[in-house]
Amino acid sequence: MLGCECFCWHDKHSDYDEFTPLPQPQPFSLPSPIPDWPPGQGFATGKINLGELEVVKITKFESVWSCDSLHGKAKGPTFYKPVGIPDGFFCLGYYCQPNDQPLRGYVLVARERECSTPEVYRDYDSDSDFPALKKPVNYSLIWSSDLDRNGCGFFWLPNAPMGYKAMGILVTDTLEEPDDDEVRCVREDLTEICEIKDTIHVASADPFQVWNTRPCKRGMCCKGVSVGTFFCSTYFVSENEELEIACLKNLDPTLHAMPDLNQIHALINHYGATVFFHPDEDCLPSSVQWFFKNGALLYEDGELKGKSIDYRGSNLPSGGTNDGAFWIDLPGDNNGRDNVKKGNLETAELYVHVKPAVGGTFTDIVMWIFCPFNGPANLKIGLMNIQMNKLGQHVSDWEHFTLRISNFTGELWQVYFSQHSGGEWVDAFDLEYIEGNKPIVYSSRHGHASFPHPGTYLQGSVKLGIGIRNDAARSKYFVDSSTRYKIIAAEYLGDEVVTEPCWLNYMREWGPTIVYDSRSELDRIINMLPFFVRFSVENIFDLFPTELYGEEGPTGPKEKDNWEGDERC
Repeated sequence: MLGCECFCWHDKHSDYDEFTPLPQPQPFSLPSPIPDWPPGQGFATGKINLGELEVVKITKFESVWSCDSLHGKAKGPTFYKPVGIPDGFFCLGYYCQPNDQPLRGYVLVARERECSTPEVYRDYDSDSDFPALKKPVNYSLIWSSDLDRNGCGFFWLPNAPMGYKAMGILVTDTLEEPDDDEVRCVREDLTEICEIKDTIHVASADPFQVWNTRPCKRGMCCKGVSVGTFFCSTYFVSENEELEIACLKNLDPTLHAMPDLNQIHALINHYGATVFFHPDEDCLPSSVQWFFKNGALLYEDGELKGKSIDYRGSNLPSGGTNDGAFWIDLPGDNNGRDNVKKGNLETAELYVHVKPAVGGTFTDIVMWIFCPFNGPANLKIGLMNIQMNKLGQHVSDWEHFTLRISNFTGELWQVYFSQHSGGEWVDAFDLEYIEGNKPIVYSSRHGHASFPHPGTYLQGSVKLGIGIRNDAARSKYFVDSSTRYKIIAAEYLGDEVVTEPCWLNYMREWGPTIVYDSRSELDRIINMLPFFVRFSVENIFDLFPTELYGEEGPTGPKEKDNWEGDERC
C-alpha cells in the first residue's frame, strides 16, 4: 500500500550555506524531568543483563570528525566517540548522526558478567571456555576523506579474532591505526545478524555511504539488541545483506529489565498521548463494550440472521484463524446503524498491549483505539477535493500508535504512528507535547490514521497532487490515553497478571465484506478531468488498495502482524 506524505508541512530546519559550518548538535531532553519509577526488578536501573554480558547505554560523546556537506546541502553527519564509560566496561564502536537534528543517540558498552550459577542466565547450550569479549587483532582502513577545512576522517573496521564479531566502526582524524585496547569484539554465539536501516551519509564524490543498523529479526520474541553503532562501506549494500558487524543477543530468559505492572501504569500515566480527532470527524471512537451493547451483531456463514453479542464478547468464537466463517456487522435497523456509526467518545478508551522490543532493551506500549465505522474517502485531484459516497468505508476500524520506552532509564525514545497498512517512527525530539512528556497524536478524518503533526497528508502522488486526503487537526474531540486506557495483554508478565478480554481472541473480521462498483464512480471522476491529466490519475487509481473498491472489516489487534512482530515502516 502507498505510504502517506504531507504535502503542506514545511521543513522546520532552515537552510544553511553550503560552506557555512553547522553548529554542533545540542543534546535533547524531554520537556519535563523523568520521574522516579516505582521500585521493581531491573527496569530503569541503568544496566541490562544480556546473559554473559552486562551492558550500559552511553549518551555522552566527543566529536571526532564532521562532514558539513551532503550533496551540497548542509546536513552531513558527525562521528562521535563515547565518553564517560564506567570502569570495567568496554567500547564496542562509535556513534554517528546527521548534523541537522539534536544530539540524541546512544551506544552500548559491555563487560563480562561474573556469575556463579550460569543456569540462572543461560537458556542455551554453551560450553565455551573463551571469554565473551576480546580485543581485535588489528584494523582495516575502510575509507578516508580528502583533506579539507574539517580535517581528515579515517574509518576503521576492527578485525575480530576467530570466533568473534566486530560490533561497530571506529573513526580517527589521523592515519594512525587505533589502539587494540580501544574497542572489544564479542564472541559469535553472543551476537545476532544486523542489517542497514536509514542512510545517514552519501559522499558526493566517492562511493562511500553510512547507515545506522538494526537487528535483522525483530519482534517481541526476538533476541537481537541494537548496539547503536553505524556501518559504512565503499560498495553497494542491500537491505538484507549480512554485514561485517553484528548486534548483540539477549540470552537472559527472565527479561529482568522489562517493567512490572505497577511500572507499566506509571509509564502510561506519565507518557500517555492525547489523541485529537478532526473537527469534522463524524466517525468517532467508542469502547468495544459500547459497540456490543448498542446492537452489533455476529453473523455466521450460511446464516441470514445475526446474533446479539454479549457486552464482554463472551459469545464470540475464540481462537482459530480468519477463515471467513464469522463476521461482525452493525445493527439491522437504520436508526441503530446510524447511531453506532457515529461512535461514542465518552466511552472511548485505549487498549494497551505491552511487549519487549529490541531484545528486551526497550518496551513497546502499543495503544489500540477502536472506531465502530471508517468513513468514506476524500479524494484530492489537483485543486479539486471530492468527497466519495462509499469509497473507503467499512464497518469497524482498529488503529494504533506505539510508545517505545528505553529500559535503561524509562525515557520515551520514539513513537510509532500507524497509517493504514504502514506507518512511521518519530523520534521524541520531533514530537508535539501537550502536558509534560505526553505527546500528541493526530487522528485523520474518517480513516483514523495517526500523525505527529496537523496537516493534510496525501496517500498517492504528492508530486501530482493526486490521492486520498488524510486531514489531521486539533479539535474539541480528544481522548487522553494517560487516564482512559485498559491493559489487555502483557505476555512476558505471565498468564495470571493481565486478564485478556474475551473479544481479543476473536480472530475473524470485525465487519462484513461487501463488493460494490466503486470503479465506475472513479471513472466518472476521470471523465470530468482535462485529457492531459487523465492518464496520470488512472495510474494512481490503479495503485489504490483493493479495500477502497469494497467494504471489508478489519481483523482485531491479535491478528495484526505487529502483535508479535515489529512495526511496519
